[in-house]
Amino acid sequence: MVDEIIKSMQAKMDKTIDALKKDFVAIRTGKANPLMVEDVRVDYYGTSTPLNQLGKISVPEPRMIVITPFEKSVLKDIEKAILGSGLGLTPNNDGIGIRINIPELTGERRKELVKVLKQKTEEKKVAIRNLRRDANDDLKKKTEISQDELKGHTDKIQKITDSYIAKIADLEKEKEKEITTV
Repeated sequence: MVDEIIKSMQAKMDKTIDALKKDFVAIRTGKANPLMVEDVRVDYYGTSTPLNQLGKISVPEPRMIVITPFEKSVLKDIEKAILGSGLGLTPNNDGIGIRINIPELTGERRKELVKVLKQKTEEKKVAIRNLRRDANDDLKKKTEISQDELKGHTDKIQKITDSYIAKIADLEKEKEKEITTV
């Protein structure tokens, strides 16, 4: 029973780490990456649809993203969605596809991105701590566990939590270095 609680907590913590990695990919570093735009939502015949379902996203050059839609009629909608996405990217519609040039980051923009990075990591740390609290609460509800066993299990949960917080910190340092490196 206790092992199930801990395994469930670890699985959720793994998902939190995966979500953080995905958040980090969306933070621009001056290099083109298809993941930067694949989740942009496009109004496609009245339905909010992810961009990756409407066309092929490729990176022909290190600083350019090319989106080739499956239907040419959706070009304007894709262009509008990218402009409204808040990514700070300017799409160029050439009638066949959308080209997005990734501009070099300025020092000021790098500082802004580091702030966003820190905000995202703090959100995930809070999520990890909430998972720890939930697991500890589940353990406390178990009446068949003695106080000594409970203490041992909560210590184990804390060690696991600390390891996940450390993983988040490592990912943050790595991404911060990537952002600040000119």
